[in-house]
Amino acid sequence: MSPTAAPTPPAPNRPRPPALRVARLCADHLSIYLPVILMAVLALGTYWLVRTTPVFAPAGPAQAVRHDPDYFMRDFAVKTFAPDGRLKSEVRGTEGRHYPDTDTLEIDQVHMRSYSAEGHVTVATAKRALSNSDSSEVQLFGNAVVVREPITQANGREIPRMEFRSEFLHAFTDTERVKSHLPVELIRGNDRFTGDAMDFDNLERVIELRGRVHGTLVPTPAAGAAPKPAR
Repeated sequence: MSPTAAPTPPAPNRPRPPALRVARLCADHLSIYLPVILMAVLALGTYWLVRTTPVFAPAGPAQAVRHDPDYFMRDFAVKTFAPDGRLKSEVRGTEGRHYPDTDTLEIDQVHMRSYSAEGHVTVATAKRALSNSDSSEVQLFGNAVVVREPITQANGREIPRMEFRSEFLHAFTDTERVKSHLPVELIRGNDRFTGDAMDFDNLERVIELRGRVHGTLVPTPAAGAAPKPAR
């Protein structure tokens, strides 16, 4: 019989290296404190975001709009047309300044012509003018003159030429009105009037002069009669 091999005795427990024990110990501690570390990193990230995110200040009170021109024109002419294509007004000047806050045009050495729906022509001149966007309202400053040319009505009646002179005239071209709070001179045909203030309504054919009013009426000569010289 062959001899029976003796059983191999178990290997004795070998001691682990010190570095391996330290690494395992660190891994155990890390697994314990990992949630705390993650929470700390998250808190630091949140704090950094709060510090670096720009803060939008609350809207303060609205600043007052400045009265400054947004564009200039020199030696210009501006024409305005009605919806039906009819020429409504024409404005010329040596310099113009547009103010966006009021949508007005300030003009130096203004020369303006406006045309009514019936074709009546009104001419205005002044050293300076302030007009709205469609030239339907014009304020004239300094040696202001407004002239309405003669009109022949449908019945053949002749309405004489009218001229207004003042240091300030406020003209409304759509409603054919001229106003002034300063002394004004009115010339209608050969007649002449002066007053401290005036309100003229061409559509109603009404002239209101206020203050110290003076007038000179020149009689119209009869047909075929020679006019008499004024004294």
